[in-house]
Amino acid sequence: MKGIMVMGTASDVGKSLVCTALCRLFANEGIRVAPFKSQNLSPYCEHAVDGTPISRAQFIQAQAARVEPTTDMNPIILQPGEDGTLTGTFCGTPLELVSGMAYRDAYYELAIEAIELSLHSLEKSFEFVVIEGAGSPVEMNLRDRDIVNMRVAELADVPVVLVADIDRGGVFASIVGTFELLQPSERSRVKGIIINKFKGDLAGFEEGVEFIESYTDIPVLGVLPYKEDHGIAEEDADRLQTQAPSGIDLYDAWAEHVHTHMYWGLLKRICDMEEASR
Repeated sequence: MKGIMVMGTASDVGKSLVCTALCRLFANEGIRVAPFKSQNLSPYCEHAVDGTPISRAQFIQAQAARVEPTTDMNPIILQPGEDGTLTGTFCGTPLELVSGMAYRDAYYELAIEAIELSLHSLEKSFEFVVIEGAGSPVEMNLRDRDIVNMRVAELADVPVVLVADIDRGGVFASIVGTFELLQPSERSRVKGIIINKFKGDLAGFEEGVEFIESYTDIPVLGVLPYKEDHGIAEEDADRLQTQAPSGIDLYDAWAEHVHTHMYWGLLKRICDMEEASR
């Protein structure tokens, strides 16, 4: 299918917001684009057009893409309990209370089937899909039951962009460590790197970009400056979307911020979308 998957070196590195920007940027070029995340673990839900709960992140990304949010965009959404149990919605059906380990054992095959069906449905209805990963693709204790990262990229057969958060520190180790722990076939699927939440003079990070590109042999598609006032509700933050000032579209403003600091043409070539956008 035509699409791209955005993964992160860790949780909360900015995957959701990068996906939001990509949805608006592709939509602005006249491409019918849909967001997708196979499974979300979050207490914050919105509702698809049929009333089914889906993640706030995919709801927002659908708004950015200027399309109606559907269940296929987030077929599985879970809410964690304090005692290690899970509740949520599995393909539109309420999930019975279950422990995390029992869920992994009982629902893995069903989840793969659901993900394949949702991806197939989106592929029929849209020209392009922006897929969001979860956490990190190298959580070694979860690899054999992966339904959120590289297994999804393989099912969709799309290139991957890796996002790293430089504000938290250790950006080189997080990128290099991720690449070292990926299998060779997974590593070859990663086609670009985005450095997020940069503070300071971008010129001072040129040597950092050179190191990352020389070590990984993967291009850095952009270094995104930290933007605190983007106004878009984040996936797991207890903060609603702020009201945009009159005449300002929050999604356009955020997309322009990302576009300004990213090699947009290179990303489109990676996605094989140059022709479609002309």
